[in-house]
Amino acid sequence: MGKITGFLDHPRQHETSEAPPQRKRHWHEFVRELDDQAAQLQAARCMDCGIPFCHNGCPVNNIIPDFNDLVYKQDWKRALDVLHSTNNFPEFTGRICPAPCEAACTLNINSDAVGIKSIEHKIIDRGWEEGWIEPKLPVQRTGKRVAVVGSGPSGLAAAQQLARAGHDVTVFEKSDRVGGLLRYGIPDFKLEKSHIDRRTEQMRGEGVQFRTSVFVGNAHDAAAYGEVETVTPAQLRQDFDAVVIAGGAENPRDLPVPGRELAGVHFAMDFLPQQNRVVAGDVLDTQIHAGEKHVVVIGGGDTGSDCVGTSNRHGAATVTQFELLPQPPKQEDKPLVWPYWPLRLRTSSSHEEGCQRDWAVATKRFNDDGKGRVKSLTAVRVAWQDGKMSEVADSEFEIPADLVLLAMGFVSPVQKVLDAFGVERDARGNAKASTEGAGCYRTSVDKVFAAGDMRRGQSLVVWAIREGRQCARAVDEFLMGASTLPR
Repeated sequence: MGKITGFLDHPRQHETSEAPPQRKRHWHEFVRELDDQAAQLQAARCMDCGIPFCHNGCPVNNIIPDFNDLVYKQDWKRALDVLHSTNNFPEFTGRICPAPCEAACTLNINSDAVGIKSIEHKIIDRGWEEGWIEPKLPVQRTGKRVAVVGSGPSGLAAAQQLARAGHDVTVFEKSDRVGGLLRYGIPDFKLEKSHIDRRTEQMRGEGVQFRTSVFVGNAHDAAAYGEVETVTPAQLRQDFDAVVIAGGAENPRDLPVPGRELAGVHFAMDFLPQQNRVVAGDVLDTQIHAGEKHVVVIGGGDTGSDCVGTSNRHGAATVTQFELLPQPPKQEDKPLVWPYWPLRLRTSSSHEEGCQRDWAVATKRFNDDGKGRVKSLTAVRVAWQDGKMSEVADSEFEIPADLVLLAMGFVSPVQKVLDAFGVERDARGNAKASTEGAGCYRTSVDKVFAAGDMRRGQSLVVWAIREGRQCARAVDEFLMGASTLPR
C-alpha cells in the first residue's frame, strides 16, 4: 500500500477530454490519459482493503490493489506485468469498459471510487510507449491445432492464451479485418482501431494465424456476408484438434410496429459499421448518413449512445433518444446496492455532445412521407407498476424522424452458425456450455467449445475476455490432460 491516508488526502483524479464542439469535428479518441503525477495520486487513494471487492467486481479479476501500489511507486513495468497477468487487452477495457470494479470499490461506499479504469488506461499506454509489449513465445510447441471462429475480444483472448500454451492457432473471421465488434461495432472516437492492429501484430509474432473474409458455416448462408470464402464446421473438426466458436451476439432485437418497413428505419448495426469502414478508408457505394436529419435512436444502452455520437459527428439536425424504462435515479442507494452494479442515471460523452433524452416512451408506429420513407414517429408514454407496463391515457405524441436507429440490444448469436455446428442451445438461443466442472466450455458437439457472446449472450468486452481466457484453459486441458494457463 503506497500511502495509508491517500484516500483521505486526495480527491479523485479525473481524465480530461476535448470539449464537445471540437471533438464532434473528428473521429479520433478525445479522452486524455492521466499524467504520471495524477496517476500516482489516483493510485494513492487505493485503501488496500482487507477484502478488496474490486477483484470480484472485475470480471477478469484484475489484481487492482497490487498494480495501484506499483503505480504509486512509479514502477510501471511491474504494474504492466500485474495487469497483463489477468487481462490480455487492457487497452480495450481501459477505454470502453464501464468499470464494474469501481462500483465495487470499498471507497465507493461513502466517497468517490478510485479511478481504476483511468489507471489501467495509463499503465497499458505507458507499456506500449516504452516498447515493453512484445510477443511471448511458448517454451515448446505441442503440435496440436486449434481453430477459433470469431476475432472479437473473446476469440482474440482465447487465441492468444492457446498460442502461448504452445498450440498452433488459426483465427477465422468473416469480415475483411480482424476485431469483430471491436472493429465494426464500436466507434473510432471511443476505440481507435490502431489498438486492435498492434495487438494482432503481437499475436502474429506469437504464431497466431488470421484468416479474414472466411465464413464458417453452410455455403448457402454465406451470401449475406458478401464475397467470402466458406469453411464448413465439418472441415474444421477434421483439420483441427479443437474448435472454439466465439462470435458475437449479432442477432438484433427488432421493433415490429406499423411502418417498420419504411426506408430510413435501420438497425444500429447497419449504421455503425459503415462509419467505421469510412474512417478506415473504405469507399462505400451508399451510406446511412445522419447529416441534416432528425434522428431518433430507440434504446438507451451503449449502442444507442454510440448512435448518438456518430449522428452528431454526421451533423444531424436533431438527435432524440428514447428508452422504454423509467428514468433511473441520479444517485443510487449505495448502502442497498454496493458492491453490485448500480442502477442510476448515466450520461455518456455522446450525450454531452447533444441529445434530447426521454424515458418511459414506447413507439407506436413510423409514419410514411408518401414516398416510402419515414417522416415521423408516433409514440406514447408508459407507466410501470410491479414490473408491468401500461400506456398512459391521452399521452400519444409525434416527432419528426428522417432516420430511426434501432438499438434495443441483441437477442442471440447468429443462429445459422449454431445450426451449422449442430450444437445444443439454451433457452435464449446461445450455445449451451457450462463454465464449471469437467468439460467446462464444451458444447454438445465433440471437440467444439464456446465462449463469449456465443455462450453467454450479449455482454461486456471484459466478460468476453474472461470467457476467452477460461475457455482457452479448458481447451488446453482437453488437448493435454492438464493446463498451466491461468483460469
